[in-house]
Amino acid sequence: MRNFVEKLQEIGELEVICEPLDANLEIAALAYAEVKKENGGKALLFKNVFNGEKKYDFPVLMNLYGSHKRVREIFGKDIEEIASEVDSFVRPEHPTSFFGKIKKIASFWKLRNIFPKRSRSRGECQEVIVQGDAAKLSDLPILKTWKNDGGAFITMGQVYTRSVDNKMNNVGMYRLQVFDDQTLGLHWQIHKDSSNFFAEYEEKNIKMPVSIAIGGDPLYVWCATAPLPKGIFELLLYGFIRRKRAKLVKCVTNDLFVPNDADFVIEGYIENTRDRKIEGEFGDHTGYYTPKEPYPFMKVTAITRKKTPIYYATIVGKPPIEDKYMGYPTERIFLPLFRANCPHLIDYKMPENGVFHNLILAKIKNTFAGQPLQAMHAFWGVGQMSFVKHAIFVGADAPDLNDYEKFFEWCLNRFSPEKLLVSNGVLDALDHSSRAPLVGGKLGLDCTGKIVNSHKKILTDPELFNLVKPLVKEAIAVKQYGIYTANPVALLQIDKIRSAKEIYNDLSELKDHFAIAIVLDNENNDINNAYMSVWRICNNIDAIYDLIVGDFVFLDATNKDARDGFNREWPKDTDLDEKVVEKLREKGLWQLDKSLEEKFQLFKKNKK
Repeated sequence: MRNFVEKLQEIGELEVICEPLDANLEIAALAYAEVKKENGGKALLFKNVFNGEKKYDFPVLMNLYGSHKRVREIFGKDIEEIASEVDSFVRPEHPTSFFGKIKKIASFWKLRNIFPKRSRSRGECQEVIVQGDAAKLSDLPILKTWKNDGGAFITMGQVYTRSVDNKMNNVGMYRLQVFDDQTLGLHWQIHKDSSNFFAEYEEKNIKMPVSIAIGGDPLYVWCATAPLPKGIFELLLYGFIRRKRAKLVKCVTNDLFVPNDADFVIEGYIENTRDRKIEGEFGDHTGYYTPKEPYPFMKVTAITRKKTPIYYATIVGKPPIEDKYMGYPTERIFLPLFRANCPHLIDYKMPENGVFHNLILAKIKNTFAGQPLQAMHAFWGVGQMSFVKHAIFVGADAPDLNDYEKFFEWCLNRFSPEKLLVSNGVLDALDHSSRAPLVGGKLGLDCTGKIVNSHKKILTDPELFNLVKPLVKEAIAVKQYGIYTANPVALLQIDKIRSAKEIYNDLSELKDHFAIAIVLDNENNDINNAYMSVWRICNNIDAIYDLIVGDFVFLDATNKDARDGFNREWPKDTDLDEKVVEKLREKGLWQLDKSLEEKFQLFKKNKK
């Protein structure tokens, strides 16, 4: 990590901040602003970190993955080159010539270095060892990132676990709440491998070893997030990409193995697998706070570290955030693996304002009737793709998936309500729009085929609003997108006074003027901001309950409550604390342009 930080400084990708800053909200706010800058800003190294009267001995690194340039440096090669190598193993060509066979043997020979090397000798991460009551989480500069967070959280921890029979190993990345000096919460969503391992220990009622590594080679973090099939150790990817074996060392107080070069390692056990603590709330990567819920927790038995470690952290919230850039190699490298289950898949894209699991765009070879439907089912049945809520499929002749404006127009010109697929399935644990946790509506759009004819009489925004307002008294504004396409999208902003679905009937006499209508709350929304409106809509709808297909397509993307038959707690947005930002302005550290503050909705919008 330290070597990589020095390299970033050499190539102008690092900003060193020596001003004393608080681990409580201040550091996170600056990092949140930095990643909103063009091309993701710079990595930030905070040299003087404090919390109250306590001053920390270790610097804090933020926004490490926050640009495509730094991601390229972390991987050490072009991402498409790695994807091509994966593709060659997933879909191997059969060589016919002697030299072709030699070349193929050489490519497989490279795989000899993918398996981690384990050592029982002391490692770099164990230059300093503190055990028992002396091992205190408060000695680490663990950040509180959002005002309403339940406490300080480790956000870039590599969580190492193993199956109860010792046959499978896993490293994942989960948020970890500090309850006290020796107690750390484990936010293991039910679908994750570590949670599956935990269930094995719980069934046998035996304690479970857990170790958390922080820092080391930055590639470990991405490997921990990789959507590999169950039972495949994520550090095999490290060996594949680095062309060298990950060097692991045994922990001091449990039998797990962690990277030799980690900056910090927190060791411990889940002593009683039947016990839970209320974890959260926490401002998460959806841009919302996730609720307080019971989760397992571990007791710390040791904290080890390098002599001069760097504490590595991130902040999540509304897009764009660091996972925009972390998600890019995931997208590219795993494309060949997804093709193995969906062979007619050409390409796919997960826009960051769809927070990845909420929206996917896919280009397929559409060669027979029903193929887009087959692709939808294939996606919803493949590993972590099964958590995707909304999927839009286009044919091979569609524009590049990265050209959102052209892609959007293309889809609206080919959309028809008859080509919608609504399904019920598994959802990410962070999803808040479904009526019950973990399961809810999914929406697939088949936008393949030819341009459709429009029978709508499209008006200007003021003309349309003048017709809407007498019918919908809570209406605040109307904004239309794709007005020259066959199916324009009309966003209707309201001061919500009833279930928004009732508005559909009010608009029925205007059916000739609507193709697709989507309703949003006035509070905290700006329907002229297309980027954030997509973020809100993808987060807020459950297709089973919030979609009406009739004389036009209607979507209720408002915040839900009892008026909507919604009985779960609706979460708050992740909004920055303006007092904290004002302090940073006074120190001359806040440098984000006002236009970007507004575009990415950093602060709570006052209700009109």
